[in-house]
Amino acid sequence: RACWRRRASRGEGAAPARSQPSPARWCAAWDQGESSTSRINEKSVWCCGWLPCTPLRIAATAGHGPCVDFLLQKGAEIDLVDVKGQTALYVAVVNGHLECAKILLEAGADPNGSRHHRSTPVYHAARVGRADILQELIRYGADVDVNHHLASRVSSPSLRPLTTLVVCPLYISAAYHNLQCFRLLLQAGANPDFNCRGPINIQGFSRGSPVCVMDAVLRHGCEAAFIHLLIDFGANLNLVKVEALEFDSTGRVKVNPEALQVFKEARGRARSLLSLCRIAVRRILGKSRLDLIHILPVPDPIKQFLLHEHS
Repeated sequence: RACWRRRASRGEGAAPARSQPSPARWCAAWDQGESSTSRINEKSVWCCGWLPCTPLRIAATAGHGPCVDFLLQKGAEIDLVDVKGQTALYVAVVNGHLECAKILLEAGADPNGSRHHRSTPVYHAARVGRADILQELIRYGADVDVNHHLASRVSSPSLRPLTTLVVCPLYISAAYHNLQCFRLLLQAGANPDFNCRGPINIQGFSRGSPVCVMDAVLRHGCEAAFIHLLIDFGANLNLVKVEALEFDSTGRVKVNPEALQVFKEARGRARSLLSLCRIAVRRILGKSRLDLIHILPVPDPIKQFLLHEHS
């Protein structure tokens, strides 16, 4: 480098630029022999912010669908994590690459990402408002209540209880006012109160922080459509302390007046029998069996009603 700098200062030319092969040429070069194929899951420090990355991780980050497909066909380990605990699917979602996400999901990638990373593909898609990606994740069985910071894949009596809603997909979609993602999560069976599948410790919540999803939606000034959805999906309206919202002294709570009025009216009257029946049927089925609604021996309008396709 010093030599090239001296030559440049004398006007003798600059250092040659380091060229990177195109993804297509790189894949073609990879397909030359068994020695390359046997190293397909090795991590190389030359891309993605100089992190040790596998070729699949690099291709998914860059959004090169054909390369992702090629590497999978050559035996790339689909759910191998990088040093941050991120899978190829997670980085594809983070970078907004729908095609790569579809390829990985179709090939069997875990739609929940890795329990070694605090975030999940569902959480990130809900945060940035990528309803198209979120819909694919749900279609391939992503857990809309999943929270790796709280629990591992195997239930354990020693799970640390939930003490904040910040890590929940429903919360984050509401905080960023992503109504379509919010609706998709609820339709897929997300818990409308805590969006969590583990134990809850409301007493452990920080003072002034929302104690349920409805509380968070109101505090973030979301429009009335969010309130209507939570009511329809069976949220417990008694968890919210209206007095704390109306007399907040910090100035951080900016409730949408229309949304608050909708909430008050809903809490002041009983739910209809039709609404209660829908809530009960969905709870009995559980989120993992909501697809069975499609094969129930009932008319299509009732199926659509149970699936919240026409509310």
